[in-house]
Amino acid sequence: MAAHSPTVGFDLDMTLIDSRPGIKAAYQELSARTGTVVDADLAVSRLGPPLEEEIRRWFPEERVAEIAGLYRALYPEYAVAASPALPGAREALDAVHAAGGRAIVVTAKYEPSAKLHLEHLGLDVDALVGSLWAAGKAEALRKHDAQVYVGDHIGDVVGAHAAGALSVAVATGPCDATELRTTGADVVLGDLTEFPSWLERYLAEGADGGAAAAARRR
Repeated sequence: MAAHSPTVGFDLDMTLIDSRPGIKAAYQELSARTGTVVDADLAVSRLGPPLEEEIRRWFPEERVAEIAGLYRALYPEYAVAASPALPGAREALDAVHAAGGRAIVVTAKYEPSAKLHLEHLGLDVDALVGSLWAAGKAEALRKHDAQVYVGDHIGDVVGAHAAGALSVAVATGPCDATELRTTGADVVLGDLTEFPSWLERYLAEGADGGAAAAARRR
């Protein structure tokens, strides 16, 4: 893929959207339905990994599939409308499209739920792949020839590198800038409001040299 027409992958939770209010509401309803107390504030402080990892903290292993299914059934009603786009999300996607590129979302979230968020917020993406985490995200990133992957979690850094893509991290999720850098992010931005200007510089320098140049700007 030519540098002037990039494919850029984005994570969803805490990268493009602030899903904490919605996920908190969904966990609160889950608690009410099951009679099992889930600390919703604690759960939303560690978003990123697949749902089942969080469910295992509150329910026995033999109930994980059942409870995850119930949570996903509750999710559209309780989580979607309550979750806003993060600052700069729309502009970041627009910047990719303005450059003649493709913007895709690769997320650990259940794909039908992710689609509801994108549709509700009117976020324009060219492809969506759900239920992939950390190195597993490389499968979709390679399939779509993504040169760059943007995420907020160290798992997203791992996924980008596994795909041979440039890791652009945003410090809007549970991992701070230091942790993201230590894990090996090539670029660390405060949030997506910084992404359009970074992308412009990256494309001006060319994808081949962009990684080294971007790393120097961290």
